[in-house]
Amino acid sequence: MKKYRPLIEIIIFILAVILLSSCNNKIINHQNKSDISGREKVLLNKEWLFMQYDSAEEADDLIYDVRPEVTDARDDKPADAEPTEAIEVTTKQEVLKPWILPTGNKFIKDSTQHYDRPTGNPGENFPFVQSDFNDSSWQTVDLPHDWAIKGPFLEGWDTEVGGGMGRLPSPGVAWYRKEIYIPVADKNKSVFLDVDGAMSYSMVWINGKLAGGWPYGYTSWRLDITPYLNIGEENQIAIRLDNPPNSSRWYPGGGIYRNVWLVKTNPIHVGQWGTFIKSKDVSKASAKLELEVSIDNDSEKEVLVQTNTQIFSFKKNGEKDKDAITTFDTSEKRVPAKSTIKILDSITIEDPNLWGPPPTQTPNLYIAETTIAVGGEIVDIYKTQFGIRKVEFNGEKGVIVNGEPIFIKGVNQHHDLGALGAAFNKRAAERQLEKLKEMGVNAIRMAHNPPATELLDLTDKMGFLVVDEMYDSWERKKTPLDFHLIFPEWHEQDLRALIRRDRNNPSVIMWSTGNEVGEQYTGEEGAKVARRLREIANDEDPSRPTTASFNYAKPDMPITEESEVINLNYQGEGIRNAPAYAHLEGINTPPLYPAFHEKYPNKVIISSENAAAVSSRGTYVFPVTAGISAPVSDTTGGDPENNYVSAYGLYTTSFGASPDKVFTSVDKHPYVAGGFVWSGWDYLGEPTPYYLSRSSYFGVIDLAGFKKDRFYLYQSRWRPDHPMAHILPHWNWPDRKGEITPVHVFTSGDEAELFLNGKSMGRKKKGKYEYRLRWDDVVYKPGELKVTAYKNGKEWAEDVVKTTGQPARLKISADRNNIKADGKDLAFITVEIVDEEGLTVPTAINNVQFEVEGPGEIVATDNGDPTNMNPFPSHQRKAFNGKALVIVRPTAGKPGAIKVKARSEGLSNSEITIESHSDNEL
Repeated sequence: MKKYRPLIEIIIFILAVILLSSCNNKIINHQNKSDISGREKVLLNKEWLFMQYDSAEEADDLIYDVRPEVTDARDDKPADAEPTEAIEVTTKQEVLKPWILPTGNKFIKDSTQHYDRPTGNPGENFPFVQSDFNDSSWQTVDLPHDWAIKGPFLEGWDTEVGGGMGRLPSPGVAWYRKEIYIPVADKNKSVFLDVDGAMSYSMVWINGKLAGGWPYGYTSWRLDITPYLNIGEENQIAIRLDNPPNSSRWYPGGGIYRNVWLVKTNPIHVGQWGTFIKSKDVSKASAKLELEVSIDNDSEKEVLVQTNTQIFSFKKNGEKDKDAITTFDTSEKRVPAKSTIKILDSITIEDPNLWGPPPTQTPNLYIAETTIAVGGEIVDIYKTQFGIRKVEFNGEKGVIVNGEPIFIKGVNQHHDLGALGAAFNKRAAERQLEKLKEMGVNAIRMAHNPPATELLDLTDKMGFLVVDEMYDSWERKKTPLDFHLIFPEWHEQDLRALIRRDRNNPSVIMWSTGNEVGEQYTGEEGAKVARRLREIANDEDPSRPTTASFNYAKPDMPITEESEVINLNYQGEGIRNAPAYAHLEGINTPPLYPAFHEKYPNKVIISSENAAAVSSRGTYVFPVTAGISAPVSDTTGGDPENNYVSAYGLYTTSFGASPDKVFTSVDKHPYVAGGFVWSGWDYLGEPTPYYLSRSSYFGVIDLAGFKKDRFYLYQSRWRPDHPMAHILPHWNWPDRKGEITPVHVFTSGDEAELFLNGKSMGRKKKGKYEYRLRWDDVVYKPGELKVTAYKNGKEWAEDVVKTTGQPARLKISADRNNIKADGKDLAFITVEIVDEEGLTVPTAINNVQFEVEGPGEIVATDNGDPTNMNPFPSHQRKAFNGKALVIVRPTAGKPGAIKVKARSEGLSNSEITIESHSDNEL
């Protein structure tokens, strides 16, 4: 009978898989759910206790490492200033780094380089890590949490946090505490704490014992907390964060700003991010899937495991098809005690539903369900979402997806969500992507750090191409206390963790290891660092190319050889080389597309950052430059009295170029694969050119989510089949009667005729390398501007702008009138100041008060004005050029009508009702 036992076990295993398939048709939503194998993933976001020290001087001395003294705290340096060398520091103070470094051992390939944990338990006597510490005076918060976003804004020149980091109090040292109960049923489980993102220098104590941590604030990481748990009792988690000042070039946020999970498994289980599914030989007829499964054995004995993976189609409603499309052969392998093995297999799938970017392709997804059994008993089930697609990189044709060249119409996006700060919210991120898609965007570059995993879930489902980026600096620093301090000891762990986490996301098409790093200036020494990162990335994922973005490195420099895709920041169209920029100091570079293409004819060239145009929504400064691109200054496009920039879309930073100039450069070099605008949305920090502001001027969409005029210029280019026309500026100029007031039109048509009060101002046709139509000699008269656009001689679209009356009432509207009563969904509600005829008054700045009745609350308000220092939680907000925003969140578990009221003195008020529904009603 013994000789038949393996066969019997396999038969039992297969029957169990079939039974599982029939009863487990719903994809687990990764929240407080477990399957029949015992794997459980519990969201730990509710009711943490939080305390932040009032100052760095009052903070405890449980530090990760010593830091250099900051002798130059200015953060208004040019964005393309040359990074400088790190400063060496020595100290006799005890630091906790030796106890934290072992956390990353699983991501260091050479086991001889693993870190050994020292003896001892630093911090064990510190009150905050003790279970009996009285934390009743601490604040109760839910995660994701950004401790700085509520403000206040720090105004002026000599502030602790300047404009570069967003003028919000993100630096500081803080603690989070939470008790979790571990039942007796989990006695033989492996238990992990998964942190999706915490800013920064995280260190974790469990029941007073230092369990580990991770310094880089953007990495997702895991701690095995099994050895520190008290089974059948409450267990105390204490997390210390230390966010340095002068550590970023933009707003980093502060706190545990992404999700935290408790993961429970049997000792034999699929490891962290333990599956990798690669598509090979992809066509419409078939595709080969190569599967890699990492299995951890945390037990004290060797085991024989059976592994089986089934593939299911993914439905948009979150369910998988009832029947598997195909199944990998069941494999058997022995896993030694306290070790990890990898199982490799492949299979061919017929007639695959390919993943690809709309509108010409569909972002189809699949689910792989991997089952681990021991002795015929299922011990783990692990689900992997993935897509099947073929991405090629061709030096002449650019990026080719499933045989179709896809011109990259991309934007760069920082991680903050405007008035919500760094605390990730899926609906807020989805809203950003929806507006970008409306503009015609098909690609996102994650600048300059790993994104939230939920953001990549959205890009997968919506069909965006993604450049997944790791660092803004390597060993040389841009700000005194940025992450160059941890790069030498953590770069391998950070990069491998990023790739393992995101490698199954089909939207990710390449890995970027760095942005405008200082190693561009150090010859072969810098190339050595780039090579090291490329080799790590290639080792983790040979299916995608690696890159780094260069704003200084030239074709003949050694570092450029290390990029498998050439990513150029601003160098393609030239930096400070046009006549209007000739007087400026800094990097001066002629257009370099031809030189790079000649040097690397087989490598794809992408404009990874371009434009860096600046503007304030709805603000116009006269006179208007006669050229197509000019650097902004106090006398050219800038308004130094109010710290605004003209919205004509012609003015840029010193190193930038207007959209018109970028379009021209790309069109003259058709081998360029496209590029990424800096930036898609405004973001907190980096307020070029007016440092006293709170947020950037770069966005095509402002911080509140309102479209700037440039939105329509990009839409006219990126959606040529979408009938549209857009007039700028507004036509409320009582002080400009009789003065020349240039009128520009953005249209997807090829010509247009402009009318002022019914009189034709002339019909104009776009010439070669022209992307806007200009009537620069229009003399202002109040009334009506109308444009009729034509395409191929036929009427295509029109737009009308009228001189409005005085503000009379409020007009309120919501992005959605039905939302989920889950405590996470959001309604973004716009209030416009309108006249008696219902026209938005484009210069209105009336103060608006907001209130809510029903099961919801106001989270934040905004208006898109980068100079506005009213704290985001305020329930009142001045309109900026006719508009204001209020963000409302429903109360969890309490569906019902949420009435949002807007009031303004002297105006007719307005209100709107948002219906909040339980999950099964939507």
